[in-house]
Amino acid sequence: MKYIYSVLFALLVGTVFASEGQPYQIYNAKGKKVTYKQMIKTLGKSDVVLFGEYHNNSLGHWLQLKVTESLGAKQELVLGAEMFEADNQEGLSNYVEGKISEEDFAKEVRLWNNYKGDYRPLVEYAKQHQAPFIATNVPRRYASLLFKGGMGALDTLKVEEKAWIAPLPFPYDPELPGYKEMLTMFDADHVNENLPKAQAIKDATMAHFIQSNIAPNKLFVHYNGSYHSNNYEGIFWYLKNYAPQLKVATITMVEADQVGNFEKLNLGLADFILVVDANILKSF
Repeated sequence: MKYIYSVLFALLVGTVFASEGQPYQIYNAKGKKVTYKQMIKTLGKSDVVLFGEYHNNSLGHWLQLKVTESLGAKQELVLGAEMFEADNQEGLSNYVEGKISEEDFAKEVRLWNNYKGDYRPLVEYAKQHQAPFIATNVPRRYASLLFKGGMGALDTLKVEEKAWIAPLPFPYDPELPGYKEMLTMFDADHVNENLPKAQAIKDATMAHFIQSNIAPNKLFVHYNGSYHSNNYEGIFWYLKNYAPQLKVATITMVEADQVGNFEKLNLGLADFILVVDANILKSF
């Protein structure tokens, strides 16, 4: 019964693409093809791996598990994810440590709608291998508070609430391209200058809880939406701000009709770029 999801998906991938070629191709930051083995070897030399995903890409989630298993076969891991908010840490830890049932876990923790198929295999891996799993993201209500009221609104939080976010005041660079781009997504009459700040508090909080849970001789593998770490911004930028000594490697994912063709616009997105078939099964 171990990782039925992984097995079934592997069979599906093998069946669908047996006559059409592989469903993904790995490239380095310069657009050069690399093997899975080469990627794992490089990632294993890091302190932190940021795995940027498309939340609904089933192949990407399968690859997350495979990468985690490969890295975990060589060293002890600490896992963490955007999909769990910091105030749910107790429930997450209690489940991974076998202190509560999965039924109680689902009641105590705010799970994403696609948890069962996409993230449960990672949590079960942590449980089986007794690896800590860190809830790194800011509680959504605090990001919403910032979006509506600006940075100053966070000062209204109680001391115990501030324990679930990055230390205040957190650094913020409005000139980072990723944050500037967010302001172009809306016309001038509807843009809210707090939008990238709300994104930044998520990035800062995830970086804060990653660096706070670094353990000697253990590799921290973190799962997050690709936008949170693409172009060495977001979580990566904050990690370098909080703990510049850390060796941080990044993986990202892009979709294409032809995985063997690397588009120049993807150069430098991450240390490793997984180009996956755009027609692959979506989980939602």
